[in-house]
Amino acid sequence: MPQTFKQLLATDELVPIFAVGRIPSPVVIEIFGLAGGYRGFWMDQEHCGITTEHIMVASLAAKANDFDCFVRMPPTGYWQVTKCLEAGAGGVMGAQIQSADHAREFVSWTKYAPLGTRGINTGGRDADYTYKPLAELAEEANRERFVAIQIETLGALDQVDEIAAIEHVDLLFIGPADLSLALGVVGQYHHDKVWDAISRVANACRRHGIAWGGVTPDPEFADRAVEMGCRMPTIGNDIISLRRGIQAVKESFAGQF
Repeated sequence: MPQTFKQLLATDELVPIFAVGRIPSPVVIEIFGLAGGYRGFWMDQEHCGITTEHIMVASLAAKANDFDCFVRMPPTGYWQVTKCLEAGAGGVMGAQIQSADHAREFVSWTKYAPLGTRGINTGGRDADYTYKPLAELAEEANRERFVAIQIETLGALDQVDEIAAIEHVDLLFIGPADLSLALGVVGQYHHDKVWDAISRVANACRRHGIAWGGVTPDPEFADRAVEMGCRMPTIGNDIISLRRGIQAVKESFAGQF
């Protein structure tokens, strides 16, 4: 069985991951798997048309490549969290979280009573399609499902210490694009304002004993983030890899263009 993100983050290992959004194909996941070094991936349901069917197929591809996976999603409602987890994703991440109360609500959707408000059903992959008894499903899901909160708004940044202290939050995740936009320095990933904000997130995670990760736009950003304690850097996604691959092919065949 592949190690889960919760298990990996309980060690001292770095956990490099990638993202899949506009091309949610099992072939893309396998290519990243064959490249080696990656420990898993996340699916972008916030910006892309990731469906329940996509999550089901991607989750099977994850298992075939010894990966864990989670879904980044807008905090639209408890039912969407349920669909992601029942489709086989190892966890979920709330995007565009505005406050600690907003984060608490999202976390509640990921847990069964008495820890949260998730509705129970044994027809999904997380219950082995009815093979897993209700009591076992509830206990296992509450213990093992991965929950992350994205820090990318000024509200979340202002309350980051309180968010990091919320029980059952496994990871805080930096979204540098939206964070730089919120800070008035859009796209300036190496601006002092961005790194001051990242430092606040890192310090909050350190105080409350949880991990943090984030999208890393370039190697310099990744190096600095890891030096500051980032455990789960996102290094590449489907679209960036395709664009850079095409660019590399064109450069190799420059005489024909």
